[in-house]
Amino acid sequence: MGPIALAFGLAALAWVLVVGDLLHRHRPAWHWYLAGYPTTACRVVFTWRKIAMLNDLSVSRRPPRGLLGDLVVKGDPLRPVVPRLSFPRANRMGLTATVRLHAGQTPATYMKAADALVHAWKVHAVRVTSPERGLVLLTATASDPLARPGLASAPAALLSALIGVLESGGAWVMDLRLVPHWLIAGATRSGKSTLLARLITQLAPQPVALVGIDCKGGMELGLFADRLSTLTTCRREAVAVLAALVDDMQERMRACRTAGVRSIWELPDKLRPIPVVVIVDEIAELYLSDSRRESKTEAEQCSTLLLRLAQLGAALGMHLVVAGQRVGSDLGPGVTALRAQLGGRICHRVNDPGTAEMTLGDLNKDAVVVAQSITAEEQGVAVCTGPDGGWSRARSHLTTTEEAMATARKHAAMTPELPAIDRALAALEGGSQ
Repeated sequence: MGPIALAFGLAALAWVLVVGDLLHRHRPAWHWYLAGYPTTACRVVFTWRKIAMLNDLSVSRRPPRGLLGDLVVKGDPLRPVVPRLSFPRANRMGLTATVRLHAGQTPATYMKAADALVHAWKVHAVRVTSPERGLVLLTATASDPLARPGLASAPAALLSALIGVLESGGAWVMDLRLVPHWLIAGATRSGKSTLLARLITQLAPQPVALVGIDCKGGMELGLFADRLSTLTTCRREAVAVLAALVDDMQERMRACRTAGVRSIWELPDKLRPIPVVVIVDEIAELYLSDSRRESKTEAEQCSTLLLRLAQLGAALGMHLVVAGQRVGSDLGPGVTALRAQLGGRICHRVNDPGTAEMTLGDLNKDAVVVAQSITAEEQGVAVCTGPDGGWSRARSHLTTTEEAMATARKHAAMTPELPAIDRALAALEGGSQ
């Protein structure tokens, strides 16, 4: 090879490396399809047999010979048979492959081998699911899609909020018409407050009433008071507000019964009451009580009223978004009963396994494990449930407090009045004087 050819080859190699780096940074999907997928697919195909044998994914086929215990009498060895793996299929975030199970195998064995697959295939994560009996679907994610998430697009709709992006690259949407009530758990600096700010920012331009219950003195939700129809900062006020909402719910029931419909969404526009979204920050403050009888009574009242709103409010335009750092059965049986009514679940990094179990455990055990693996550096990352009953890792869009406050002020004129709540708070203030 002459010096000219060598120089040309080096220049071509440098050009390929530069273009590859640009694609990787600015067009990661293109880079994956052109370079990442072919390399990873070959790695999957050529390592599958070894991985299956080392992780007990293969079965031993016994030849039709006489056996004495585990020894072959006539000298033929037992032959390991590796489950059949389909050729990996590329997608935007990674690849998928299907495995046909042998008789007696279960997906649990493959779930235990997921970490081994990650290291052997050199991918970010491998998720194991079973779309039908006898089959296992292995979904490999090439890199962490939530490390640099872009804000996906989603159609605007009433009571729908674009929160961020899912691990699949799709839009993370909280649709209160589809899933009426939500439970959000997260430790300090996990992203819970940012998610609530994003939710309020998305709902502020919509014709809905926002009711804030923040018994930490209003430190969190008080920042958005311009767009809240009311804000309660203590449990005594919360009891009055929740009781007024339950009374309003009874009025909505009567209106639906008179019109012969099953929900307010079937009423004519002129007769339809405005939807109400109740946002509770730090649910533990409503349930914990001290030795005083008055405190215990207030906690029981909050528990009962929240449960009634959750049980009956969906068809009547009453929605709950309940958030807390700690959500456990130690708060009382009322929390467990309320949890059962909150179909939407979001779990950020939490400080105790019990909160992750309470948030996701009744839906999917694997989701609990994934939620507990979220690190302190992954702010905004959470495990969320979908309307189809599945779950996914997701990351909320970074909405600063200043942005959320500015949006609340901008749409302050859209804040509807709730006369029933105003009367209840006025009566409470008058009775305390």
